[in-house]
Amino acid sequence: MFLTRTALFLLTCLATSMSLAQPFAPAQPPRAAMKPHDIAGPAGVRMDEYYWMRDDDPKAKRPEIIEHLKAENAYTEAAMAPLEPLRQALVAEMRARIKEDDSSVPVYDNAYWYSRRFQTGAEYPQYLRQRGTPAAPDTAAPVEVMLDGPVLAQGQPYFSVGAYAASPDNRLLAWTENNTGKRSYTLRFKNLATGEVLPDAIPGVLEAIVWAADGRSLFYIRQDPQLLQSGPVYRHVLGTDPAHDTKVFEEPDQTIFTHIERSASRQYLLIGVTGYDITEWLALPLAQPEAAPRVVLPRKAGVRSYLDHLRGQWVIRTNEGARNFRLVSAPEAAPADRAQWREIVPGRAQEALDGFALFDSAIVVEERVEANARLRVLPWPGAAGRDFVVPASEEAYAMALGANPDPASPRVRYVYNSMVTPATTIDADLATGERTVRKVQPVLGYDPALYASARVWAPSRDGKRIPVSLAWRKDRARQDGSAPLLLIGYGAYGYAYDPYLSSNAVSLLDRGFVLAIAHVRGGAELGQDWYEDGRLMNKQNTFNDYVDVTDYLVKSRWAAPDKVFASGGSAGGLLMGAVANQAGMKYRGMGMHVPFVDAVTTMLDPTIPLTVNEWSQWGDPRERPAYDYILAYSPYDQLARRDYPAILVTTGLWDSQVQYFEPAKYVARLRRLKTDANPLLFHVNLEAGHGGASGRFEYLNEVAREYAFFLGLLGQTR
Repeated sequence: MFLTRTALFLLTCLATSMSLAQPFAPAQPPRAAMKPHDIAGPAGVRMDEYYWMRDDDPKAKRPEIIEHLKAENAYTEAAMAPLEPLRQALVAEMRARIKEDDSSVPVYDNAYWYSRRFQTGAEYPQYLRQRGTPAAPDTAAPVEVMLDGPVLAQGQPYFSVGAYAASPDNRLLAWTENNTGKRSYTLRFKNLATGEVLPDAIPGVLEAIVWAADGRSLFYIRQDPQLLQSGPVYRHVLGTDPAHDTKVFEEPDQTIFTHIERSASRQYLLIGVTGYDITEWLALPLAQPEAAPRVVLPRKAGVRSYLDHLRGQWVIRTNEGARNFRLVSAPEAAPADRAQWREIVPGRAQEALDGFALFDSAIVVEERVEANARLRVLPWPGAAGRDFVVPASEEAYAMALGANPDPASPRVRYVYNSMVTPATTIDADLATGERTVRKVQPVLGYDPALYASARVWAPSRDGKRIPVSLAWRKDRARQDGSAPLLLIGYGAYGYAYDPYLSSNAVSLLDRGFVLAIAHVRGGAELGQDWYEDGRLMNKQNTFNDYVDVTDYLVKSRWAAPDKVFASGGSAGGLLMGAVANQAGMKYRGMGMHVPFVDAVTTMLDPTIPLTVNEWSQWGDPRERPAYDYILAYSPYDQLARRDYPAILVTTGLWDSQVQYFEPAKYVARLRRLKTDANPLLFHVNLEAGHGGASGRFEYLNEVAREYAFFLGLLGQTR
């Protein structure tokens, strides 16, 4: 098939416009040394010339690696120097929208109302509580500062609180904190009456913690020191040596995760053993912390079930006999006896059951219909009560359960969002359905009336309908083929990427951008089939969907063909890398953040954190069919001598989910192979992990870097 002269002329003009000089300073990029390294696989040996960048030391990396990464940072700063005023202006805009002395809506639990409060200028919140009743806090009672984030973070390069919980008698506080950026926490304790931090400190744990009923024993999970995933469940007794803590449970299969939670009834420690295709549940009476856990719902191949306990019975969300899950109740003594299961919500082909919460007076389920998440309130089986859906008024929105720790509450707390509606915390009466808005997240200077959102459906090349969420400023962007577009994608793990307002993205909307989320296969926006059709040997559908959405939005005149930008992180970074290889020149620029780009090498190595858990997501490349399939899309392996769009890659040195060396190698190889003159920039946060900077204002610098990069490619400097 031959191009007409007119088409050839238009393509030449487009290519020329995309390579015009942009406001990036000329600088000499770093060139990484090439040191051939052979990697064995089922198809033979592959050579990786940048494998030397890998260093698994959890405390320090080799000097030559740090030197190279610092050189990359210096190059990025030098190249973007002309855009520094723009970046600073963006940071100022974003910060100006943040209410600096903000507080969360208090949540009631066991005689106290809990909240978080930011003081003006503070990067981290204080964690507060105030005595009260389920109806309201006691205004005469003092507001207690349980944890002072700004004080705890002093002198720390990174700080975050994983979880915190007061003991059943409300005297003690346990919390987990992270000072490294890796997903590794230290468990600490505090006497809330005296303010004394107790000497018990247990490093190398995961976030979750559960108190026993005695107020002296606490359950936690030790982290596998190498794989950094979940390890055994332990019980600690205050005042004893953690080295002598009791191992409560250990799962030998490293391909699945272990987590802990407290049942809604507060009677049980629930130990969940969960994989992508299998689950098992154990329970231990919290009134008998020394008892051994018993299996209450055994594992069964291909079955995923999630359970909770209240009112003397179990409630189970399961995909057994229901592709999109169903909800059943089971007697306390025999939760695994299918003959005694009583159906609450049946399985449905067009509606998915995503989650549930138990209350004394009702059951609330999270459903997904036509890519939107909604809530439905149900009476307990056999009890009187209303069955109603919590209403929404927009085409594309997100509705999710908020914090509901006390089942005695007569109201369900939920959060409503859309791409133009700020996060709105609402309480809905479980009996009447009456809704009370508790808080609209302040976005200073933002007028929702100036913006619009929509849901459109893009056709895929194989006949599917791909949901797309859109937002734009009505007086700055038109559906006339002239607007710049930022398209965000993820598509993995059955995670639904729901639309929400990013106060930071308002800076792009105000500059005429259309923002879009491509709800591609691999997520679960359209139920479990949507997820299954984008994982394992169907993963290519994720990449095709993203490109098809791009083509549809351009064809529908939502975007100018030479002003399309793409962004994704983690598994969304894999999406960006695959699309850059397969259809890269459809995009003016790309942002790849903590990107999973070296898929084959990582999935071949079971010593890398999370690898063994994710064989059921991507496939096990030790087997030839999976190896060939993953290799065909692996971004690092498919880099070639061709033109690529402008790309900004970011990562964290201490990322335990996608190791820093994946994007470092990717950039080094791409810089050597690409045949275009478009910018390729790489920034490494030397103090952070997978989530980037931990401070609420520090993080703005990372967002502003990407936005300035995109705007600079359009020739905008303000």
